[in-house]
Amino acid sequence: MRFDLAYSLSSGRDRTLGRRAARLHDILASASAAAAGSRAAKFAEFAEGTPEGNLVEVRDSNGNRLYPKVPARADFPWPQTRGLAHEQYSNAVYSERHYRILARPVECNSEQVCILIGGSLEDNRQLLARFSAGLAASIPALLALAALAGYFMSRRALRPVDRVTAAVRSISIGNLSRRLPVHNTGDELQRLAETCNDMMARLESAVTRISRFTADASHELRSPISFVRTVAEYAVRNPEIDAASKQAFEEILEESIEAARLLDDMLTLARADAGCCDAVFEPLDLAEVVEEVSERVRPLADAKQQAMAVKACGPARISGDRSSVRRLLWSLMDNAVKYTPAGGRIEVALQKLGPEARLTVRDSGIGIPEAMLPRVFERFFRADPSRSAVDGTGLGLAIAKWIAGVHGAALSVESREGEGTLFTVVFPLSEPC
Repeated sequence: MRFDLAYSLSSGRDRTLGRRAARLHDILASASAAAAGSRAAKFAEFAEGTPEGNLVEVRDSNGNRLYPKVPARADFPWPQTRGLAHEQYSNAVYSERHYRILARPVECNSEQVCILIGGSLEDNRQLLARFSAGLAASIPALLALAALAGYFMSRRALRPVDRVTAAVRSISIGNLSRRLPVHNTGDELQRLAETCNDMMARLESAVTRISRFTADASHELRSPISFVRTVAEYAVRNPEIDAASKQAFEEILEESIEAARLLDDMLTLARADAGCCDAVFEPLDLAEVVEEVSERVRPLADAKQQAMAVKACGPARISGDRSSVRRLLWSLMDNAVKYTPAGGRIEVALQKLGPEARLTVRDSGIGIPEAMLPRVFERFFRADPSRSAVDGTGLGLAIAKWIAGVHGAALSVESREGEGTLFTVVFPLSEPC
């Protein structure tokens, strides 16, 4: 911007000097028949009418001064004009002031002369200096205005991207049938939304096939495993069987029971992935279910000489499916018993905090490494070899997480390796305190 202004001012000064030189040429040409004194008078009249009257000269082809005869500024740095064939502009500095000089060769009275006209550049320089100072002073405001305008423009331009992002984040394995809104804008956002919808359709199809396969496989394997279990039970009760065969059938029976439990868990999760939930919600006293499950778990704790303490604040009424809630609590308490060594301690506590019921299951067991905590609720997850040595399908906590979600509850875990684990379930109360 500053350079544009400087160029415009310089061009204007050059045009002004060119017009003055043309006017002086006309004056000299019109007075070509007059006496030399008359031409000198007309030159003096012209020079006095210019802003820089003492910066006008006329020289002959040899560079000798014709007008004025005695220059007012003998030391002014005029350019050399001898042999000059074309007009030229030049800059000069005189008495610490800047000037622009035009040297234009013309023909006057059948004689080749050169017109020299100078003009001060101080006005232009002062204007440029003021403009530069003003521009420098306004730069912070201009930057702030540009940043503000850029922010609002970017927000407006990225608002559709935010909507797409929010819609994608709301889609999970439980609602893969959802699709992003597609607006017929013909731009990249429309193509992005269409591509995401195509990807979601493929994922939904793949997950549906996997869930159906898991459910079908679990269901179809139930019958042969039940048959193996029945045969093993019958063989174990046969009084004529030898000791080695009896031990083998007992192992088969134990493994078939474990396989049946695994199939049941897999079928439960497959139904959960498919969005099938046969839970029957009814008013439920959570304290009563906690007491019921803890009584079932207590013999397992006693067998390992573990101290088990249960504290309930009184009735805590929620809306839920009794069998599912019982299974959730059983998974947490059974997990605590399994991963707590003999002589350890298990604490189960139920509190009512405003509109919520908070159930905690704390143990003094082996704990979970901090890096493994985010994966605790994954299917078939085992934190380390020592945990994998414990009996179980590896699906209990995954099922517990799903049950908590169905009941609108939040299940979380805290643990420190070697110090124990704390599971917390927060249920919404149907009758807030």
